[in-house]
Amino acid sequence: MFAGVDIGGTTTQVALCTPDLVVMDRLETATPADVGGAAMTGAAVDAVRLLLDRNDARLLGVGVGAAGVVDAVGGRVLVASDSFRGWAGFAVTAAFEAALGVPAFLDNDVNAFLRGEATAGAVAGERHVLGMTLGTGVGGALWLDGALYDGPHGAAGEIGHVPGFGDLPCTCGGRGHLETLASGRAIAARYAERTGRVVSAHELAAAADPDALAVYEEAGAAVARALLVTAGLLDVTTMVLGGGVSRAWHLLAPAVHRALAAEPPVSGQELRVLPALLGGDAVTVGAAARARTELGGV
Repeated sequence: MFAGVDIGGTTTQVALCTPDLVVMDRLETATPADVGGAAMTGAAVDAVRLLLDRNDARLLGVGVGAAGVVDAVGGRVLVASDSFRGWAGFAVTAAFEAALGVPAFLDNDVNAFLRGEATAGAVAGERHVLGMTLGTGVGGALWLDGALYDGPHGAAGEIGHVPGFGDLPCTCGGRGHLETLASGRAIAARYAERTGRVVSAHELAAAADPDALAVYEEAGAAVARALLVTAGLLDVTTMVLGGGVSRAWHLLAPAVHRALAAEPPVSGQELRVLPALLGGDAVTVGAAARARTELGGV
């Protein structure tokens, strides 16, 4: 088996996958993000061991998806948000290898999400894709010529933090980023500004009152603009959308499609926006796929 690990700020997801990336078992555990890197990797290692024991499986390798900017070659976190203590600079793969005795590989979590969807999900077989996750924040990743493209500094595809989407302050310290309109946190904040009511993006999607629809309309138009920018720069015309906000695709889709129809890319090619297929398994499957590839699999 291959293990895929998704280390998030609140929870860590672990999956045990066959060599053809079928998830045989999965486990969720709390992420001790306020304790430090050793504690976070330790919690994930314990979960991997539990899955191995209850499946009587032999581990071939581990793939890890982690939030933040990572050094995928060196297996180290480079930049992490303030919600993680002792994570930036932490040698993630070395900790897993020392604990489990098998090779380990690290990706940014959105890169792992896209690898999962491009290997076994909604865009399997596609050569060129922009992956976007709409959750607490907005993440992006690129799949070019049938492979993940990290960029020279590990931040390729991060469309969530490119300016040009208004002038609202972003959590990263910048202004006018896509995240200020299309993240779950932003959608809830824009609704509160309109109504004075503080509710989650999930609750908004369920209510779908006129103010909620207006906020989702704005978010969908911003997502479409991000795809149009990507299409203009890279000639990538397929996008796969994941994350918690994407579960309200029925509210986002009309605005996305209207914006795309109003301003098609210069190539004249149709832009396709697909909801993710793997759901909560996308990052762990993508992480396991990285390990499989690095160890001589497809």
